[in-house]
Amino acid sequence: QVLVVESGGGLVQAGGSLRLSCVVSGSIFSINVMDWYRQAPGKQRELVAKITSGGSTNYADSVKGRFTISRDNVKNTVYLQMNNLKPEDTAVYYCRAVVRRFSSDYEGQYWGQGTQVTVSS
Repeated sequence: QVLVVESGGGLVQAGGSLRLSCVVSGSIFSINVMDWYRQAPGKQRELVAKITSGGSTNYADSVKGRFTISRDNVKNTVYLQMNNLKPEDTAVYYCRAVVRRFSSDYEGQYWGQGTQVTVSS
């Protein structure tokens, strides 16, 4: 079993900062990509940022220069540092991890339950 747990969401004023964390635990052989998605009310879930096991990163255009994704491979944890937050960043943020379990030759994707980020104007 693989468990993905996010934390760090909350309410912040525009221009403020938040740091999200996501810990992956369980029967893990390796973790490939780790990324953050978000879903605002009435909108589709969208990719915010992704990071490979080697540290390569990609960002949505809307967050470039404001958000930074990083990971600690020893702790199986991915972070999302969010600066200069805007009201349009308000959403539920989800962590996803592509994991190979000890019991499998294949990778699977695992999602967290989400953490709410609300940015007031």
